[in-house]
Amino acid sequence: MQALQLITTLALLIILHELGHFTFAKLSKTRVDKFYLFFDPWFSLFKIKKGETEYGIGWLPLGGYCKIAGMVDESLDKGQLASEPKPWEYRSKSWGQRFMIIIGGVLFNFLTAIIIYSALSFAFGKTYLPLQNLEYGVYCDSTAHSIGFENGDKIIFVDDKQPKTLSNAVSQILLDDAKTVTVERNGREIQINIPEDIEKRILANPNSFFLIENFPFVIDSIMPNTPASRSDLRVGDRIVAIDSVPTLSFMDFAKSVKPFAGKDVVLTVVRHSFEEKIPVTVSEEGKIGAYTKTAYNLFETVTEKYSLLQSIPEGIKMGFSTLTFYVKQFKLVFTKEGSQQVGTFVSMGKMYDKEWNWRQFWSLAALFSVILAFMNILPIPGLDGGHLLFLLVELIIRRKPSEKVLIKAQMIGMAIIFAIFFYALFLDFGRLF
Repeated sequence: MQALQLITTLALLIILHELGHFTFAKLSKTRVDKFYLFFDPWFSLFKIKKGETEYGIGWLPLGGYCKIAGMVDESLDKGQLASEPKPWEYRSKSWGQRFMIIIGGVLFNFLTAIIIYSALSFAFGKTYLPLQNLEYGVYCDSTAHSIGFENGDKIIFVDDKQPKTLSNAVSQILLDDAKTVTVERNGREIQINIPEDIEKRILANPNSFFLIENFPFVIDSIMPNTPASRSDLRVGDRIVAIDSVPTLSFMDFAKSVKPFAGKDVVLTVVRHSFEEKIPVTVSEEGKIGAYTKTAYNLFETVTEKYSLLQSIPEGIKMGFSTLTFYVKQFKLVFTKEGSQQVGTFVSMGKMYDKEWNWRQFWSLAALFSVILAFMNILPIPGLDGGHLLFLLVELIIRRKPSEKVLIKAQMIGMAIIFAIFFYALFLDFGRLF
């Protein structure tokens, strides 16, 4: 189901991206020879010709393409470039027309994200957990502990700003080069200095989550045929200890229960304000088979509703904030630690639920659409950004780069793209085992 949701999302975004190129090509009366979802080396799964364009579905799901006559692209078709430019070819069009043909894919992807964000804002509004409503503060990993955070800290300021949510606070710390964080700890305000290399420290720790919501283990549901189902545990019980080990938060319990794998333990739970002792046999995997209520279930959230007219500027705002966040995050790829975190379809697929979730499906579609737009605008030959780079060179030097230069650049760019892809794929498969 995760794979199906991912493939459906990518197919939709690829078609819309190529439709952007196609639309501006048609508007400028440029011939489009092929319009394909996925690549079709040697053969295609489906094809049909309508007018001057062949529409089809390839068998290699690594993208799609819109083959525009007279343009040096991934097909590396040199034959059409041997003759004099025809009026209906890309190379015969004005600089502005060629610019719009190239930018069309990125533009359509970004507009798609804005439309989806606007629709989600109108349909569901925006629900968030205010930072001040985190009754138990934050839970820290080893990296956060090493710079001075402690479990239960309540974040008040990041530098001189009051973050709206914990994710806003973490984003400010990691991506906005925050210098200090002010927290409330045991009724006192304490200032924590953030080291300049905090991003590298987090990326260097493979199990790092830095800061997350801290909340107690309150049972939300119990799985059948598990230790919890065979015990006297009930929905609503708050687990506060395992044998003599206090577990005031869910994360404390998750760590503390592991050493008791396969053993009989006594859980202390709070039920209707009274403590009770419940015997349980922990599974060999170190679990009891009970789901917890999350911070969003336990603490008061805020939902902002939007009318149809209000949802449009909100969608635009979300589109640009997502792009800004991703651009800031992208700089980490060029660090040694960040280069180990890149991924491909495998990492993307893990972001989906194992059951079809329409709200999540469209949220991820919007996110991936922004990412696809940004990645395509990078100035690498073979991507839209590479074509734009040569258009800018043409604008500066007042003449087109030679077709030999364009073909060589295209080949180099494609080699770079495939090298990055297979490197990321290697890392993805390494994480599976």
